[in-house]
Amino acid sequence: MKKRATSKGPTRGKSSAPSRSDMQSGKQSQSTGGAGRLRIIGGRFKRRLLTVIDAPGLRPTPDRVRETLYNWLGVHVGGARVLDLFAGSGALGLEALSREAAHVTFVERDSRVARALQANLATLASDESLPASVMSNETIHWLDTAQPPQGGMDLVLLDPPFRLDLAAPSCALLESRHWLSDSAMIYLEVEAGLDPVVPANWQLHRESRAGDSHGRLYQRHPPA
Repeated sequence: MKKRATSKGPTRGKSSAPSRSDMQSGKQSQSTGGAGRLRIIGGRFKRRLLTVIDAPGLRPTPDRVRETLYNWLGVHVGGARVLDLFAGSGALGLEALSREAAHVTFVERDSRVARALQANLATLASDESLPASVMSNETIHWLDTAQPPQGGMDLVLLDPPFRLDLAAPSCALLESRHWLSDSAMIYLEVEAGLDPVVPANWQLHRESRAGDSHGRLYQRHPPA
């Protein structure tokens, strides 16, 4: 995924600390689109190639990681309200958009990376309007100050920069600020060896390891 730093300090290959851009430390780009290219692997935009700008640490989420995640999610994507945090190249959220998500909100700290993501959305849109928006903001700050939609988000894609301790506060804000629908799915990717602290009402659904990263898919249940 991408990684940069988030929250008043860093953004991810998704936003608010160095995004999946500045500090992806250790992650290698495995996108088959080649250097500077991102290939969408499923849905209506399958095989479309998009430009990835040259930014420190910015690497799209590898094809195989995206394929695994969306195999896990299956029917949970179509019609879902999706939040892609620390978005970077937007690889994860773009896959959701391609698979008929109702709307995807991308949050990316680096204004240059956010503009590149906006340009790629315009490329995909062609003559139509896509249900997507890009917020150029630090993720932690945005989660703490923005207004959650009524009913919450159905799917959250959370890939904070490694080794900046952004996973736990991001998860806590998603829950405490009412960003999530009752049965929301949350995908969290962190560095291998880190046991992230998540809200007690999130149940681990699936998990996998790829290189130096560990991906976990949780399903939320309303607090007792």
